[in-house]
Amino acid sequence: MIFAPVGIRCPDHSGRPQGAARVTGSVKRASFEGTGALVTKALIALNVLVFLANLAQGASLGRNDGSLFRDGALLGQASFDGVSLVGVAEGEWWRLITSAFLHGGIIHLGMNMLMLWWIGAPMEQAIGRGRFLALYLVSGLAGSAGALLFTDPRVPTVGASGAIFGILGAALVFERQRNYILGGSALSIIVLNLVLTFALPNISVGGHIGGLIGGALAALALSRFGRGHAAYGRPGLVGTAGLVLIGIVSVAVSYWKTRGYV
Repeated sequence: MIFAPVGIRCPDHSGRPQGAARVTGSVKRASFEGTGALVTKALIALNVLVFLANLAQGASLGRNDGSLFRDGALLGQASFDGVSLVGVAEGEWWRLITSAFLHGGIIHLGMNMLMLWWIGAPMEQAIGRGRFLALYLVSGLAGSAGALLFTDPRVPTVGASGAIFGILGAALVFERQRNYILGGSALSIIVLNLVLTFALPNISVGGHIGGLIGGALAALALSRFGRGHAAYGRPGLVGTAGLVLIGIVSVAVSYWKTRGYV
């Protein structure tokens, strides 16, 4: 028997797919939502591969370099290491997202990837692959906007921490909606990481705060401002438009901040 909104129904009259149709639907859902944190693993692998490519281009374990770094780091406009570069202000918009896959050294990479696995895997398995990827990318854009807004756009900035803080921001919103993705510890993790953000040198404060805000807003959009469930409900037009709007605003803020450096 099936518990339908109008009462108990037999499988044939419940309005739900049965047999082969049910299996097909389950496979399609699994391909989008899935288990095993495949997107998180793919993101970690991509970050590691980019770092290895930088090493092949002449970077060291403690300092990034090479064409990938020069062409992909978050930058308004500057002369970096004697090489004249252009940046976001002159249309190189891809820096807003490629910078999230670059790191300044092996320690920077290791710490970010460890944190991404700790919090990204449970988030992905809770809200699904598609939603998680959208959350990650939007948070990365918001982190880039924050980095450009609160620091000198002429200084190269790299790292996945903006997107990672976005996951934490989303986890906090979901836990306020009683969806305890990180076991109710999202606020404690955020406070600890913010303390480290302000206490340690050479950390993009703006990138962390921008990603945190972007991720929280993305979580509100995915849950339709608390009216739906982030995992089981559909984002709908409001949720999708909200995610797109966060990305557009992030790009707009980035161009507004860097236009004075052209």
